[in-house]
Amino acid sequence: MATYMIVRHYYNGPTYHRVIKRGLTLQEAQRHCKNPETSSSTCSKALGRRRTVEKGPWFDGYQEAR
Repeated sequence: MATYMIVRHYYNGPTYHRVIKRGLTLQEAQRHCKNPETSSSTCSKALGRRRTVEKGPWFDGYQEAR
């Protein structure tokens, strides 16, 4: 059975990313990414807004773990 990981992508200056969760099912990964708090353009909580101020635009995506 395939597992998935959540990757946070940042776009301020050089584009970079980091893995923030591993070992998820496809449904768990999709549920995570549908949450409005997983993108700088839709987040409303203080943590997400602070991350945007400090690091610029970002979003969470998922991909199959290798």
